[in-house]
Amino acid sequence: MEINSFPQKVKEQLKHYVYLYTDPRTDRPFYIGQGRGNRIFSHLKDDRETEKTKVLKELNKLGISPKLEVLKYGLTKKEALLVESAAIDLLKLSNLTNVVHGHEAHFNGRTTVGDLIHILSSEKAKIKEPVILITINKAYRFGMSPQELYDATRSAWIVNPKRKPKYAMAVFHGIIREVYLISGWVPGGSTMRFSDKIGSHDDIPNRWEFVGKVAESSICKRYVGKSVSHYPIFRKGAQNPIKYLNC
Repeated sequence: MEINSFPQKVKEQLKHYVYLYTDPRTDRPFYIGQGRGNRIFSHLKDDRETEKTKVLKELNKLGISPKLEVLKYGLTKKEALLVESAAIDLLKLSNLTNVVHGHEAHFNGRTTVGDLIHILSSEKAKIKEPVILITINKAYRFGMSPQELYDATRSAWIVNPKRKPKYAMAVFHGIIREVYLISGWVPGGSTMRFSDKIGSHDDIPNRWEFVGKVAESSICKRYVGKSVSHYPIFRKGAQNPIKYLNC
């Protein structure tokens, strides 16, 4: 479903923000702007003749929608203008190779509008089952395949298998992205991952990984897309990516 506005609850938390219009064919931004409220959606109705609208019309002829992303939010207008200017300058560079992001760049950072709505307006999860919550902020990226998300969640961690959680939850920005039914725990690197070369994968000493499958639909429906940020174990400053509930 195409999103063309933010819920009121989301708009109140966004404040000023910087946004991107990205070509899904190349995953490269072709327009950067800043504003507040529903400003990000306004260009979809722009009928002027500009370089931006040329790309939008080209995508429209192909039956493709641009990817709308929020680069940074929760800003003052002055901050938004500064971020917008810096982003435009950076994206003009043809050989941008930096791999180190700014301080706490994953907070309030680049996010599709759909995921942003999930982050800012998600319901609180009320977890009753014994679970292990695995935060994958560093490994997660938007558009991951189900197999990539599974591998990023299951391997490889410093855990205590004796606690015997029934389910593992992939958590990004405090939101449950997927739930897996755990079949068992094995030494880190002892099972194949999607990214491994055929016949080659390395052991990961002193770490563990689980094997399993996506949980039953009733469990996924109950938890996926809901927030766990309200649990005390997710208090600000908690660095351990592994957390347990009801174990």
